[in-house]
Amino acid sequence: MREAILKELLLVEQERKIKILYAVESGSRAWGFASVNSDWDVRFIYVHDYNWYLSIEAKKDNIEIMLPNDIDLAGWELKKALLLFRKSNPPLLEWLSSPIVYSEFFSTAKQLREAVKIYFNPKSCLYHYLHMAKGNYDAYFKNDLVRLKKYFYVLRPLLACCWIEKKIEMAPMEFEILLDNEIKNVDLRNEINFLLEKKKDGEELDKGNRIKIIDEFITIKIEHFTKYLKGFDYKNAPDFSELNNIFRNTLKEAWR
Repeated sequence: MREAILKELLLVEQERKIKILYAVESGSRAWGFASVNSDWDVRFIYVHDYNWYLSIEAKKDNIEIMLPNDIDLAGWELKKALLLFRKSNPPLLEWLSSPIVYSEFFSTAKQLREAVKIYFNPKSCLYHYLHMAKGNYDAYFKNDLVRLKKYFYVLRPLLACCWIEKKIEMAPMEFEILLDNEIKNVDLRNEINFLLEKKKDGEELDKGNRIKIIDEFITIKIEHFTKYLKGFDYKNAPDFSELNNIFRNTLKEAWR
């Protein structure tokens, strides 16, 4: 599948007259709990040539293509990506640490990783992950019979919150690393591992009864981080200088 993805990325470059700077896997395959039927969620950052930037009209700054072979392509133009990076955008920060990298050209991604220490904002990331966890829990866990795989889409953002609270740094993408960091209760870990192994083995984890020990953990953590964020004060408003340098350096590297 990797070769098919690289081929599709090359086609996008040629058809759109862009250069892809960085392309990775996002979603369940990068998180480590994909099933055999999971989509390929390919995310990338791209740049246009100089002339694209030398005009005053607003232009489309993203690309989204759903291909028939379960490849979901989505990319952000570099300027858009840098503006989101300045706001400590969690999906973008995740891309920069993805364990599955399809391509990395020029020094853009490396420069962004080095700039994370300047622009990372734990408060905005905590809000993002807590909102994701609460939204998924409210949406999928209203009844006693639930879609069991949805537990992962609540647990992962909550475990990311736990990581950020402890370390004041961006959480890694891999679910099992997050588990190791936080889950010390043997019974809870066993229940999560049981679901994880079933999902990775290809089972669809369709509907089943809610799992009390996991529900209790989720409820405690949602309540904790809801209260925690009310008193969490973190101010971080770095200027644009470093990101302007990355933007200019990338244009020079990509189109020299």
